Amino acid sequence: MSATGPERAARTLAVSGVVQGVGFRPFVHRLALRHGLAGWVRNTAGEVQIHVEGDAAALDVFELALVAEAPTLAHVERVAARAIPPEGFDRFAVRASADAEAARPAIPPDVALCAACARELRDPANRRFGYPFITCTDCGPRYTVVEALPYDRARTAMRAFVPCAACAAEYEGAGDRRFHSETNGCGECGPRVWGEQVASAAEALLGGAIVAIRGMGGFHLAVDATNDAAVRRLRERKQREAKPFAVMVASVEEAERLVTLDAASAGLLGSRERPIVLLPARAGRGIAASVAPGLGSLGVMLASTPLHLLVLDAVRRPLVMTSGNLTDEPIAASNDEARSRLGGIADRFLLHDREIVARCDDSVLRPAASGPVFLRRARGYAPLPLDLPVPAPVPLLAVGAQLKHTFALAQGGAAWLSPHQGDLDHLETLEHVEATLRHYRTLFRVTPEVAVHDLHPGYLSTRLAAETGLRLIGVQHHHAHVAAVMAEHGETGRVVGLAFDGTGFGDDGKVWGAEVLVADLIAAQRVGQLRYAPLPGGDKAVRTPWRSLAGFLSLERGATRLAERAFAGVPSNERRLCEQQIERGLNAPLASSMGRLFDAAACALGLRTEAHFEGQAAMELEALAGATAGMELPFPVRDGVMDPVPLLVALAEERAKDTGLAVLAAGFHDAVARTAAVLAMEAAASAGVRTVTLGGGTFQNVRLLERMIALLTDQGLRVLRPRRLSPNDGAISFGQAAIAAARLAREIS
Repeated sequence: MSATGPERAARTLAVSGVVQGVGFRPFVHRLALRHGLAGWVRNTAGEVQIHVEGDAAALDVFELALVAEAPTLAHVERVAARAIPPEGFDRFAVRASADAEAARPAIPPDVALCAACARELRDPANRRFGYPFITCTDCGPRYTVVEALPYDRARTAMRAFVPCAACAAEYEGAGDRRFHSETNGCGECGPRVWGEQVASAAEALLGGAIVAIRGMGGFHLAVDATNDAAVRRLRERKQREAKPFAVMVASVEEAERLVTLDAASAGLLGSRERPIVLLPARAGRGIAASVAPGLGSLGVMLASTPLHLLVLDAVRRPLVMTSGNLTDEPIAASNDEARSRLGGIADRFLLHDREIVARCDDSVLRPAASGPVFLRRARGYAPLPLDLPVPAPVPLLAVGAQLKHTFALAQGGAAWLSPHQGDLDHLETLEHVEATLRHYRTLFRVTPEVAVHDLHPGYLSTRLAAETGLRLIGVQHHHAHVAAVMAEHGETGRVVGLAFDGTGFGDDGKVWGAEVLVADLIAAQRVGQLRYAPLPGGDKAVRTPWRSLAGFLSLERGATRLAERAFAGVPSNERRLCEQQIERGLNAPLASSMGRLFDAAACALGLRTEAHFEGQAAMELEALAGATAGMELPFPVRDGVMDPVPLLVALAEERAKDTGLAVLAAGFHDAVARTAAVLAMEAAASAGVRTVTLGGGTFQNVRLLERMIALLTDQGLRVLRPRRLSPNDGAISFGQAAIAAARLAREIS
């Protein structure tokens, strides 16, 4: 202790946000030493607490620098400072963590290997040369290894590894890049690869083998992306007939040989989050045709872990890197689980002994002129919290939808969304969701009192909500889509919301999916829609676009005959059954679905009568349109109802005239955008609002999204689109939480 002079001051600072697991305490330590200050810093369950004392002016500079100079991975939301009497500290120390309650705990997501660690990994003179788990305070696993807060090694999967003397010295060395790096280790003391070693795994890949590689958040299945036979074998074993695979490369330069890059997409690829990025594929790129059949784009990502980078360095060619699962099942995480579930797929296994506490799949994004569009939010982004525009007066659980599932826990002004969980079509996925939910409740210390669910009675997520025994709040699917976009942007007033997707349970018991709503966070009124049409076969129509086309054309006598060419190849007995279903109303629910309209248009143009995965026909339709200028096609509106029959008939008739298919596909996109924009503008004028939101899976279509934004902004409207979440059903849980919070707040006001 030193004597305190009259000029000496002291204060405590509580720093909240993403401030654990990001090198924040070492940063505070260095900052205090730079300004000649004494005291201490420690983690609590959701914030960093600092006691600092010294010259009053230096304290002011120190406090400002906490935000201005924060570590790259940190996100400081608030610094609460309070003046206190000096205690006479003569040095600054990093103290042991305190297990205090926190109003808003935040855990950083996993991030990719940093440039400094990558250099050491490839440096033969470095003691971590070739070490597959090299990491520092700026990179590596976070969410997937954390068991509880506050973030310390003892509460992570790294507690199984006792640091050697050299690693302990780095951890204690205030000037070291690994000062208080909780995941620090080396070949002497840290996690290790066993079984199939890197060199032999690379040799197997070059020989055409399928290798299961244990990553940060789960397993990948890898094959040589230039070997078509190997890719087709992976498709057969994984039961993934046509859905495109992603490709992993070692650098942006290698990616540029495969896809067309601009500065923005290169930055996205090389970002610390390392998402899969969908980009225009280059012709003659050497990638096997079966990697992404029928599409003009390719999903590319850079290696995010040192283990993946070592494998890529050894094979020196792009690798297919897809989720380690059978299609639609959860990603495998443990070594035993991988051997059991992936044994029929993988020829070899590249395993390690660092346990995965929480599964987390790869994130997927598409570049767009208005900013990247999330297709899947997971590794690199989850579990960062999102702000609720109306704080939840009681803790909430929002269970999301059936497809592209996520859930959200909400407390106060924060909502924590799970990573992408997949489709709730299998018991294994539901069990995975329940396990992730238990983990989230532990991490974020939320005990929900209300469960929020979709109105669809058949969703497994609805069943999950009912089984909680909590008070239930039901939220209409498309209102949740609109609210998710509103909440992302902090909007609480009325908006016109366009919710375009495949299917959702409507207020009238019919299938909705092309809705124009006037909404706020409490309620929504439907003011526009696509004309109802039979959906023969119900859910079966998702995989048979010809059924969607038949349903739409049945609305007008003689329309089916004009598009007869589109049904070529459909078995006659199936056609007859479909016609009977439509005539008798048997298993042919009425649907207002934009997703099914895109499927029908693809069928009308002869792209496909059957789809191997949801959205395949629509993806191929967008790929066909590309940047082509489209011809004008009719898509009339009557009393707020968009009539698709003239549009589909025009496509069939123009196809019969041998009009270019790309021109027709482009014209279809333009017609949808133009007509939907007219409906939105009319609704905005009638309701007296100037803000329009765009949500729902159809807005993953970048051509449609950008055209809609242009048309609406040209009319002086404010357009909000998803930015931190996907337009698809992965955002439903956030919308549910925002609506329930607003309704509950109104109840108690």
